[in-house]
Amino acid sequence: MGNDGGSIPTRRELVKSAARAPTVSELKATALENLSHAWAHDPLTSELLDMDNVVSDWRGRLYNYESVLRGLMPSGDGNDTQALVDGESPEVTFASTGIKSLRDVVKLKFKRYASPGAQGREVWACPVSLKELGPSTRAVYLVPCGHVFADAAIKQIKEDLCPECSEKFEARDVIPIFPTEKADLDSLAARISNLRTAGLTHSLKKDKSNGKKKRKAEDAKGDTAAKREKLNGSQRENGVAANAASKHDASSRLSSINNAMTASLTARVLAEQEELNKRRKLAAETK
Repeated sequence: MGNDGGSIPTRRELVKSAARAPTVSELKATALENLSHAWAHDPLTSELLDMDNVVSDWRGRLYNYESVLRGLMPSGDGNDTQALVDGESPEVTFASTGIKSLRDVVKLKFKRYASPGAQGREVWACPVSLKELGPSTRAVYLVPCGHVFADAAIKQIKEDLCPECSEKFEARDVIPIFPTEKADLDSLAARISNLRTAGLTHSLKKDKSNGKKKRKAEDAKGDTAAKREKLNGSQRENGVAANAASKHDASSRLSSINNAMTASLTARVLAEQEELNKRRKLAAETK
């Protein structure tokens, strides 16, 4: 090209090697990095999680209690929780969480533990196994008490009483924190679906929104019945008025006839006509 002895490079020459699939170790490292970020930051504000005031939804995600309160404030639409922090945008919006009241979250209770070889540094640990809770340990919490444990410790105990407060719980109410396995995700989705059918929330408290919807439906039904009754009453009044007018017209017509036989015949014809009109009206209403 240009008689300089050069050539146009082809795509094969530009792309030295094809893109390769990530290895298992790379996938694990990426998952661990994502979990580490989730354990340290609030997804609504990207702020650091305050482990003394952390709540969780039915999916096992962690939020700061204050950010949930700001999202539920009636004066705003949740835009306060979407504000940028240190130039970073929030990972999720408050509307996408599905949290509509404080009954949809459970306040978690972590326990601090200072290991002997940590030079006085305290960590969040399981009160049973003393394992540090975080991205490297599969953690769960109990509903409704909210105490957090290592999953292995709860499975080893095999009891239906919380080891910390002795409050009873069911197997379905052991909620994994940041679940990644499909079986756990399906189990959580089935659990919240069953609770909503029973009129309960994630915290096992009654869902007040269902009562409001039921009252609105009953009020609308009552208004419809009242309107229908009013319409039927108006139709009955109109029917009575029409019958009275018809009888008045018949009486005035008969009074103008001087012949008694003609008047009697006319009265009988008018009576038959009125009876026929009643039958037609009744047949039309029954259709």
